[in-house]
Amino acid sequence: MTNSTEQTSGLRWLWLALLVFVLDIGTKLLVMNTMQYGPAYSIELLPFFNLTYVHNYGAAFSFLSDAGGWQRWMFSVIALGVSGMLVYWMRQTPATQRMVNVSYALIIGGALGNLFDRLVHGYVVDFLDFFWGTSHFPAFNLADSAICVGAALMLLDSFRSDSRQEKGTE
Repeated sequence: MTNSTEQTSGLRWLWLALLVFVLDIGTKLLVMNTMQYGPAYSIELLPFFNLTYVHNYGAAFSFLSDAGGWQRWMFSVIALGVSGMLVYWMRQTPATQRMVNVSYALIIGGALGNLFDRLVHGYVVDFLDFFWGTSHFPAFNLADSAICVGAALMLLDSFRSDSRQEKGTE
């Protein structure tokens, strides 16, 4: 029997977090099982985009990647804490507030995808490599993309909420 809170709250959107998690892990396993490691083995798809299998021991933009190993655990704790907080917020948010619930779900799915990598491999698998000329943006993955889109939607929703409050429609 389903709890009525799960039906009426944002928890109803957790399926999206699971989908992001499964797609992220699936794409990473595909890359790990079919590509050779390193930039020398990049697969050029477009004049500005390669698939390149690399390991990231840090966070976004390889932040703290050479810190000696402790960062693995710090980023793991942060991922668990943020995911837990967002699940709590989803429980407090009506399911009808789609944009904010989708943003939470995308962030949760992405955070747990990268957490899985950190716990299982000791690093995050990245493979999406965009560049301009010889300047490469740091490689990233589906989880990172979901986190960024989720954060952007959360920000957009906050502007929409502020606008509705100013107009007195909320």
